[in-house]
Amino acid sequence: MPAPRSARGFLGWLLAPERRGPLLIAPAIATLVIVNIFPLLWSYGLSFFSYNAKKIGVPPRWRGLDNYVDLFTDEDVWGRFQNTAVIVIGSVAVQLVVGFLLALLFAREFPLRRYLLMLVLAPMMLSLSAVGVFFKLFYEPTFGFIPRLVQTFTGEPFVILSTPVKATIAIVFADAWMWSPFVMLLVLAGLVSVPKYLYEAAEIDRASAWRRFRTITFPYIRSLLLLALLFRTIETFKIFDVPYVLTEGGPGTSTETISVYLFRVAFNYFQTGRASALGYIVLFGVIVLTSLYLYAIQSRSSESIE
Repeated sequence: MPAPRSARGFLGWLLAPERRGPLLIAPAIATLVIVNIFPLLWSYGLSFFSYNAKKIGVPPRWRGLDNYVDLFTDEDVWGRFQNTAVIVIGSVAVQLVVGFLLALLFAREFPLRRYLLMLVLAPMMLSLSAVGVFFKLFYEPTFGFIPRLVQTFTGEPFVILSTPVKATIAIVFADAWMWSPFVMLLVLAGLVSVPKYLYEAAEIDRASAWRRFRTITFPYIRSLLLLALLFRTIETFKIFDVPYVLTEGGPGTSTETISVYLFRVAFNYFQTGRASALGYIVLFGVIVLTSLYLYAIQSRSSESIE
């Protein structure tokens, strides 16, 4: 029987059964190209130009690799990277420790466990800007909860954002408060997957608590801890909302992360080409961190096979 008239020609070729799969995912691919890939390529090309978005009508000026060279030799940029590294190391370390301890706590059954678990997971559901505003109110010297609590014990006013060290600790505490539940969920998934008969056999052998943890518990959660380390390092490396809302990079520039500095270069100084180059340097740093994680995973896998 001949095909209908409407199904012949290009439309018939397009609607053929072997092309239905690609046709179904074509809108998603088109959206990906328009929303992600095209702006990415455009900004990459812009990183080789000197361009000020505020000066309308002034064409970009070709600079080649000069933007990247200037950034790599700029002490201000390296200072922001150092600020970011301090916050990343402190926050991720606190998140891993607190998340691991919470996972050990909630791996056991106890009264009101379900309701307490909901309360612990609540900070992770908030937006980053909301967390920054909340902690700015908590740290407020006159009526803030934390300064008033400290003043109760010391009898002296407490301004937590007054010095670089205390301001950095305040940012680390706020970020760790929000994302420690995420680490807890990953570790908890590993803890509940440990077969109970392994612990029963260890009790029969009279193994110590440390030996049970080292030989049974830790091997099950090691890969999940590395995964949590990767995710939280990448996300904390890009931290913007919390330090921008809490300290705006102060005192001075002691808590100005690379993301906050990138925002100011792009939208305060309107150095669009320089900001694009800095964005790709940050992207390269994230790729390096991911590659190191994958290398560590592959090395451990090869050692376990051998």
